Amino acid sequence: MALNKQAYRGTRDFFPKDKRVRDYLFSVMTKTAESFGYESYDGPLLEEVELYKAKSGEELINEQIYSFTDRGERFVAIRPEMTPTLARMVAQVHRESSKPLRWFSIPNLMRYEKPQRGRVREHWQLNCDVFGAPGRMGEVEILQVAIELFENYGANHAHFEILLNDRAIVDSVFKTLMKTSQEQSYRLYKIVDKAKKVNQDAIIKMVSEVNLTKESEDIFYSYLKLKTFDDVSSFLKIHHQNEIADQFSLFVEQTKKLNLGKYLTYDPTIVRGLDYYTGIVFEIFDKHPDNRRALCGGGAYANLLQIFNEDPLPGVGFGLGDVTLKDFLEVHQLLPNLDNPTNDILITFQEDIGLDASLKLAHLLRKENFKVVTSLEAIKFKKVFPTAEKKGVRFVSLMGSDELAQNKIQLKNLDTKEQQTLDVNDLESIIKILKA
Repeated sequence: MALNKQAYRGTRDFFPKDKRVRDYLFSVMTKTAESFGYESYDGPLLEEVELYKAKSGEELINEQIYSFTDRGERFVAIRPEMTPTLARMVAQVHRESSKPLRWFSIPNLMRYEKPQRGRVREHWQLNCDVFGAPGRMGEVEILQVAIELFENYGANHAHFEILLNDRAIVDSVFKTLMKTSQEQSYRLYKIVDKAKKVNQDAIIKMVSEVNLTKESEDIFYSYLKLKTFDDVSSFLKIHHQNEIADQFSLFVEQTKKLNLGKYLTYDPTIVRGLDYYTGIVFEIFDKHPDNRRALCGGGAYANLLQIFNEDPLPGVGFGLGDVTLKDFLEVHQLLPNLDNPTNDILITFQEDIGLDASLKLAHLLRKENFKVVTSLEAIKFKKVFPTAEKKGVRFVSLMGSDELAQNKIQLKNLDTKEQQTLDVNDLESIIKILKA
């Protein structure tokens, strides 16, 4: 039986054109993170399954991870997410590290999911996290990073918005005002998470099954109606949650000072599913009607390191996958044309005896950090420029019989159409023209 030439379902082959797109996405991610002083880190592709059991939900463990027993009888998994590895690494070094710790990574991750638009089984994801920032400044900064990242791709507030909530507010509403049990709070979190996906009758039915008092139900429905940051502040103060209201108002005021407010919208249904979130939680949404979906999400946490019996350490971060990002850039026509590679010069010769001279010139130019493509054999003049276009070069050199007899080359700028005759050994002049 013939072998299948297609990639494993849910994974992708990155041919040069596709890899140029991925490299572009990664380059902007890296440039943005490093501009805030974030340092790159990485971890192993395999982790023990126990690490994910300690941090992740049952769905991930039971349905989505690629796991197996290795030859040493260890139960391991191909990493489905980076956060547990991040927690393990930070737990090793945070005590002796200066704060805040600012780290980023772009790992590939594997989950056994049904492939569909915006979702595959292997993807790459930017993870940015900051640990040990004072007060709520880490939360403010991570929003800055996320917004500047999208702006660096050419996007603005007409293209995306950030829906934001605070888990401290939600916990205050559920546990202090409504006096719910842990089980009731858990069920309410699930209802809130679904609130925008179902109709009002479905919400009423789900809430009735939680067995709340009439007063608690009224508080819950009032909470779901909150639409603005001012609404939240007023709601909390009416219910005498002044400290939480003041803390949240200070956070909102700081985002406004940094001109982030035009991107931010309060949304009571943003709670994020993971138990360790303790502060700001947010999701970035595409505003385009053909791609109205969450692009990425994140939030603040203080208890992530407790799985290693470490003291709480405030942290905040977000993750952005390459698939949803590419869809976003394409639907808004923000992805540059990367059909062709980018090179500096195509060196050609039109007679066989020009091989040695062309290879020597190519070698010298590469030493000067130019991207040089050589034809490797004599190429007819009529094929030179179609080849140059496919190679994405800015310059072409030509060496016909006349040039070879005089030790010359013709150097042509494909943008300006200007052509000059130069001595093939006059490296300084050739470099000057290429740099210009």
